[in-house]
Formats: sequence, C-alpha cells, structure tokens
Amino acid sequence: MYQTIKLIAFDADDTLWDCQTHFDEVEKTYCQLLAPYADATTVSDMLFATESRNMAELGYGCKAFTISLVENAVQVSGGRITATELLRVQELGRSLLRLPATPLPGVEPTLKAIRDLHRYALCVFTKGEIQDQENKLRRSGLWHYFDRVVVVSDKTPEQYEQLCRSFGINIGELLMVGNSFKSDIEPVLHLGGRAVHVPFHSTWAHEQTEEYDHENLLTIGSIAELVAKLP
Repeated sequence: MYQTIKLIAFDADDTLWDCQTHFDEVEKTYCQLLAPYADATTVSDMLFATESRNMAELGYGCKAFTISLVENAVQVSGGRITATELLRVQELGRSLLRLPATPLPGVEPTLKAIRDLHRYALCVFTKGEIQDQENKLRRSGLWHYFDRVVVVSDKTPEQYEQLCRSFGINIGELLMVGNSFKSDIEPVLHLGGRAVHVPFHSTWAHEQTEEYDHENLLTIGSIAELVAKLP
C-alpha cells in the first residue's frame, strides 16, 4: 500500500499536540462567564452558529475564535455585557495563543524514526493562522524533523493538489496523517491518495463527519503504530 510513498504530511493540531482540549476548556469557562445571560447549552450553540457564520471571512484559528467569542457574548447578553466582562472574554481567546503544544505521546519518537529511514520527505500540512501555527510548532520542539511547513486557509482538494505539485509528486505518492476525517482524510481519499487516520479523543463540532472504510485508508490508535506500517 505504501511502496510508492515519497511524502508523508502530518496535520498539526490534535495530531502532533493537543489543541482541542484547550479550546474545550476555554469554552467551558466562557459559558460560566456568560451564565448570568444564558445557560451553557444556549451559549455553546450560539457560539457554534457564530463561528460557522464567520468562517468564510475569518477562517480558522485562535484569532478568528476570539472574535467569535466577543461577538457572541454581545449577542447572548443582548448587549448588556460589561466592558470588564468583554475584556475577560478577549483574554480567554488570547490564552489559546499560548497553549503549550507539548507533543502527544509517541509523536517525537515516530518522527525521529521516520526521519532516520531517509526514505521520505516530511512536512506539516495544517490549516489556520500562519503565525499561530508556526509559533506552536516552535514551542513543540518538532520543527527540525520537517522539510517544510505549509499552513493553508482550508484543506481543500485543490490545496492537497498544490501540496503535491510543490514537492514534485503525484497524489499517489502522498501519505497524509491526521486526526480529522473531514479535513485530513476525506479530501485525500477523494483524490486517490493514501491516508492514516489517528483519531483524537475530542473533535471540534465543525470537523465531525461520517467516517467510513476505504482501501487507501489505515486507522491506528496511536501515531506510534505508524512506523511499523511503512515499508
């Protein structure tokens, strides 16, 4: 299955390090802050609607999320939220720019083992805000394992095709590794490429989609299992 692979691309958030857990904790605190104005379910539902509405203009990432937090707080409170509370909301969102990006178990040994094979180019292929993603990668201490870091606004099939062109390969020579079936797996399978799904224990609602088996898909419980699957 992997004999033709020349490039292994890794998603970043929730594949190399924990990200969604930090977003979940911020949202939990956010709901507590807005408790005088609405219950937690209402706050979360309205926040997701606000994020979805803003996505076309703001894209993904902590900064887009922070803008949605502030906008949603005004809407939930009917304009009654105080300036002090809004500053607290803003700081909640900004705190995500400082999440530790500690590599998940097995990540660094896996990257080192693949790099030591000297058979594959390695890259990070992730979506979001470029400075935030690059800062997280630096904090993780993993940057030196990769030949290239590619941050895109969204992981569309066209972006995967562009990634392959930039490395001078075809889609059949790409192996994509990630936690999101919607962003990391399905577009690659649609193009005829190969993918390894490493599910994470928490998934953002926007990334949830129906999963299925495919001849070009391998699902593993831990990224540490990847090396043994490579030729």
